[in-house]
Amino acid sequence: MKFAKINTADTETLDLAGLGVGPFNMSLAALLDSQPDVATRFFEKQTAFGWHPGLMLPGAHMQTSCLKDLVTAVQPTSPWSFLSFLVNQGRFYSFLSTEKMVISRTEFVEYLRWVSDNLDSVQFDTEIREVNFSDNHFVLKTNDRVYKARNLCLGTGKMPYVPECATPFLGVHCFHASSLMTSEINLAGKKVSVIGGGQTGAEVFLNSLRGQWGKAAQVQWVSRRASFEPLDDSPFTNEYFTPDYVNQFLNLPDHKKETIVSYQKLASDGITPDYLLELYRELYDRTYLHQDEVDWQLLPDRTLTDMSCNESGHYELRLNNALSSNGERVIADVVILCTGFQNNLPQYLEPIRPLLNLDSLDRFQLSSSFKVKWNGPDDRRIYAVNAGLHSHGIAEPQLSLAAWRSATIINDLTGKETFRINRPASLINWQEPMGVAI
Repeated sequence: MKFAKINTADTETLDLAGLGVGPFNMSLAALLDSQPDVATRFFEKQTAFGWHPGLMLPGAHMQTSCLKDLVTAVQPTSPWSFLSFLVNQGRFYSFLSTEKMVISRTEFVEYLRWVSDNLDSVQFDTEIREVNFSDNHFVLKTNDRVYKARNLCLGTGKMPYVPECATPFLGVHCFHASSLMTSEINLAGKKVSVIGGGQTGAEVFLNSLRGQWGKAAQVQWVSRRASFEPLDDSPFTNEYFTPDYVNQFLNLPDHKKETIVSYQKLASDGITPDYLLELYRELYDRTYLHQDEVDWQLLPDRTLTDMSCNESGHYELRLNNALSSNGERVIADVVILCTGFQNNLPQYLEPIRPLLNLDSLDRFQLSSSFKVKWNGPDDRRIYAVNAGLHSHGIAEPQLSLAAWRSATIINDLTGKETFRINRPASLINWQEPMGVAI
């Protein structure tokens, strides 16, 4: 397929252009900061760094160790580590006295913002509107100028997932949780339904119960999971989040991968046990120690199957109870969707979409070094981060291996072992023992 020729004779040429500045592309930017011979720039349409600002709920914590930051796993001496941030901010000794390794989301975002504000390669207030390929270069049209790049790394993140039955009702009283802390929300006197049984659902339920957005009349928490289940962060489960396991997973047949990712769900998408305990204790106190002025209901093992708006202006939610196999109906004034996020092909890629070798579900096909398969020259590469759950497994959307993945991309980009990423094998034999198949 032929593309229109674009005059870029006077345009700056980058070795790598990063599209989007979330934690994953920022990890790449932070590690590349130590490689002055590689010309890079990372573009973000927002005017300043933000990481799911609508989900910065009171009491929210990370689910991974603070050592799983942008760089430490492959470059512990980097000036962009979390420990460097603590020293720079004058809080190192105080932090040690907290005796914690899992930090609040607020502090982690402060760390990310500190890195983004100090990296010369990060450029805010620049929206990528179109990506073309011309004269053996990617051509990036932004809101103010044109850039050329030999290679790309796509990191524009995921979009909120909204169940199909809820889509027609999106608005002031039915919305995805990702906008909670950036919108004017008033739940006073309302019947509220929280849909989704993961960490976000737990945080929204508890904060609604505590009157974060006004004292609700009723708060219902609906989850299709059998119960409100804890994150499994036990030592052997954490072996899923190692380079060795990812390499083993990559070599599996595609038809096995989806099943494996499904049964590993609680390794990445459960509720932090400490938060579950805090929630249970709160419900105990409200039940037995004082009269609760807010009616609440826990509704696990229910799947939202349909939604409508009745003549009184209330939402009617139809649920399927997997335990009883019965259909149920609940009424709500406000519906908060804690239903996660999904990958969508960025609109700016439409000009080169015919060159992308997408799979049958319109997903990127990624190599072991996170290269997107495409019909362009071999010496021009498109990398993608947070886009390979189906190919690389359960660790791909998580922060646990962000630094390792960035180092893998950089080694592929530079054609040498810029960062040492080969580590001793896992304590677990994921394949046949001693390399012998029976």
